Amino acid sequence: MSGDFLIKNLSTSAWKTNITVLNGSYYIDTSVCVTRNQAMILLSIIISLVGMGLNAIVLWFLGIRMHTNAFTVYILNLAMADFLYLCSQFVICLLIAFYIFYSIDINIPLVLYVVPIFAYLSGLSILSTISIERCLSVIWPIWYRCKRPRHTSAITCFVLWVMSLLLGLLEGKACGLLFNSFDSYWCETFDVITNIWSVVFFGVLCGSSLTLLVRIFCGSQRIPMTRLYVTITLTVLVFLIFGLPFGIYWILYQWISNFYYVEICNFYLEILFLSCVNSCMNPIIYFLVGSIRHRRFRRKTLKLLLQRAMQDTPEEEQSGNKSSSEHPEELETVQSCS
Repeated sequence: MSGDFLIKNLSTSAWKTNITVLNGSYYIDTSVCVTRNQAMILLSIIISLVGMGLNAIVLWFLGIRMHTNAFTVYILNLAMADFLYLCSQFVICLLIAFYIFYSIDINIPLVLYVVPIFAYLSGLSILSTISIERCLSVIWPIWYRCKRPRHTSAITCFVLWVMSLLLGLLEGKACGLLFNSFDSYWCETFDVITNIWSVVFFGVLCGSSLTLLVRIFCGSQRIPMTRLYVTITLTVLVFLIFGLPFGIYWILYQWISNFYYVEICNFYLEILFLSCVNSCMNPIIYFLVGSIRHRRFRRKTLKLLLQRAMQDTPEEEQSGNKSSSEHPEELETVQSCS
């Protein structure tokens, strides 16, 4: 994601009334475009606020109040990436809103543009890793349960965070977002690396998710559907619908000449809104999946719903086990090998 891409789309100057020459003709933002931009900015601010609150709840429970396991470590880190992304977009949208509604032109600090790059890449990488792990647990269940290194989740998340941060910082420095040092060659180079990183993880996410679904529904041996599989499937589906357009837009922007200028009525804010919805939806998915077939209404707390969403045991097996039913926090995502 280049600095030019972010500055053109997110700086307050980009939303001033502008006239663009395209193929010898002049185009100007219409009142419809202005109204639409205002609506998208307001919706993005609202969704970002809601999403920050929901992800903060997930971070609170998984980070402090609940026992973590192999899968919840990934969910914790995914919630952190979503929280950072929503925080950065909230601040940026708020500054744009000041200009659109009150004509207060506040220059957005360039360093703030690095955070969405870093958070988006981290979230994509972690979600892809979640899908890969569950795919491996289905294809090689014995190896996964008995031979998988104990701290794989934590180490993997740490590496992904470091790689995403390093890539974001290097691209930000080369593209002029940090230290005001723009280098065209290195900016384009890191744009290519970022695009390759994104495309690879997009492909891995789609491939592993498809493999997982095929093995569950079409495999020779029936694999019982658990809440964990439902949670992963819905999370991936939501990303493909709401989060993927953001990545596609930035790739098109960088590789199609004059892509920005063919947008007569700039639709970037719609893409931004969808990406905010994606980061907001994950906690909602957890709580909805946790509430499915929940019969004991007086104990339906957010903590319990979150625990049930991470449950990797079939419903009938859990209902037959009184001890597990009474203490759902003891259910582990990765079952121990016998």
